[in-house]
Amino acid sequence: MATSVYRAEPIGSLLRPAWLIDARKALRRGEVSAAGYKKIEDHAVADAIALQERCGLDVVNDGEQRRLSFLGSLVEATEGLTRTNDLAKPWHEDDGRVEQLTLGLAATGRLRRRRSLVNEEFSYARARAKAPLKVTLPSPLMLSMFWSPKESGGVYRDPFDLFADGAEVIREEIRELVRLGCEYVQIDAPELAILVDPAARGAVFEANGISAARILTDGVDLLNSLAEIPGIRYGLHLCRGNNDGRWLSRGGYEAISKEVFSRARRYSSFLLEYDDSRSGGFEPLADVPRDSFVVLGLVSTKKNRLESEEELRTRIAEAARFFPFDQIGLSTQCGFASGIKGNPIDAGMQEKKLLLVGDLAHRLWH
Repeated sequence: MATSVYRAEPIGSLLRPAWLIDARKALRRGEVSAAGYKKIEDHAVADAIALQERCGLDVVNDGEQRRLSFLGSLVEATEGLTRTNDLAKPWHEDDGRVEQLTLGLAATGRLRRRRSLVNEEFSYARARAKAPLKVTLPSPLMLSMFWSPKESGGVYRDPFDLFADGAEVIREEIRELVRLGCEYVQIDAPELAILVDPAARGAVFEANGISAARILTDGVDLLNSLAEIPGIRYGLHLCRGNNDGRWLSRGGYEAISKEVFSRARRYSSFLLEYDDSRSGGFEPLADVPRDSFVVLGLVSTKKNRLESEEELRTRIAEAARFFPFDQIGLSTQCGFASGIKGNPIDAGMQEKKLLLVGDLAHRLWH
């Protein structure tokens, strides 16, 4: 297992510049060639890497600039999903509003990998990054957002069969990454933290015929099985949903901590959302195995205000009451743009937040 210590990390996506979004639309309209678009996309990735390195992060990624969403490996590089607006979930705004939003897809055929998404992502980023490089991949359990008895029952009577096919897609992506020299893979699993909220758990899983209890047992075991290749670092990221600044659930990790941290033993790092009161207290960190590393997602990617250094120092000290200080790192709470639109944060604030992560982590632990 990798032994390098990374104190300051990004989680995943960075805001996509307007000129990249415009170029993607122009590509769809046939106004720019594929070759011309790729040059623009390459520029966005190079800028994303340079930003993270400029902010002093210990490890970087490509900002997910080539993806439509963080779910890319499951929805952009596979077959078996078709367009629908029927599978809506309740997304929350901080002002109390709740919107029924759909991710626009349903599983209607066998999920199969058509191509590698990560081959291009990692190969290009590896040639440009000076810092260590990680790649983010979605949890196959996120396919729960695309399964229903009505839409999917003809091909997947058991949703866990769909998750198993998704897991094989992600395993093959990891195998490809290892062949290319990748040493750090992060699995993004927001579905696990949906389980902490009874209302969200019912709306997202149980109302759709998916056993929430089984997500926490068979599902976590499936996630653990993804980390099959030894010698590289595996991180597991948990959050409560991230969709243009909206969220799905609220509640502390104590509802899931014993099962998740004990079953996901192949993961050396747990990257945990902790940016506001929705995440609960730090007491569940006592359930993390003592040979693991915890990355505290204390800096919000949803709010366009900069956290104070004193606030972060206080919260890190509080977390260290339940988990060893020397095995803690700092990150943003989630990506800045899990979908193509992005969270309600401007590019200048994004840089200030990343710089805060890098600067404070280096002064606290280095």
